[in-house]
Amino acid sequence: MKTVSKKFALMIALFVSAAGFSQEGSTTDSREELKFGVKAGVNFANVYDEENQDYVAEGKVGFAAGAFVSIPFGKYIGFQPEFMYSQKGFKATGSVLGADYEFERTSSFIDIPLQLQIKPIEQLTLLVGPQFSYLLDTKNKFNGNSTSSEEDAINDENYKKNIFGFVVGADVNLQDFVISGRAGWDISKSDSDGNDTDPRYKNQVIQLTLGYRF
Repeated sequence: MKTVSKKFALMIALFVSAAGFSQEGSTTDSREELKFGVKAGVNFANVYDEENQDYVAEGKVGFAAGAFVSIPFGKYIGFQPEFMYSQKGFKATGSVLGADYEFERTSSFIDIPLQLQIKPIEQLTLLVGPQFSYLLDTKNKFNGNSTSSEEDAINDENYKKNIFGFVVGADVNLQDFVISGRAGWDISKSDSDGNDTDPRYKNQVIQLTLGYRF
């Protein structure tokens, strides 16, 4: 959690600097316009809240893409729902009965963040709100070999398909282009329970995307 928080703080600082730079020379203000957009980028995913103390999780890079709509409630406040395909997961090492193992999980979700917009200037939008995620599929590798995937795995009672979370982020608006950064955390755990070989966990993601508004 601390590492993600530091990355997110650095990301926000860079976004504010970029917004200040882009403000120079801008002659239009579109904060009160309804905007639709598409975007794509990468997730830097990991997990937290493991029960097994011998279990060490490492980050994993995934793909993210989707669409959004910006609905103004005035010049400074708005609402921005998004519909995103989002790959999450983690790599891990641990031990069972003295034997070391390596484990990797890749999960695909549909994420629907419902974000409040705060628009202090035309070039910068701050966003915060809840997120609802639906698990599409998951693929596991144990010591480099695939162990389970797709519907057989996610239909198991240990997997939760519907997950509630929270997101906070910022958009830098460069005319029709948008550079977006998000930090997201699951509030509900992704596994119903945990054990030595399949620990309880919650997803956490730093997401960076490039989008286009129209």
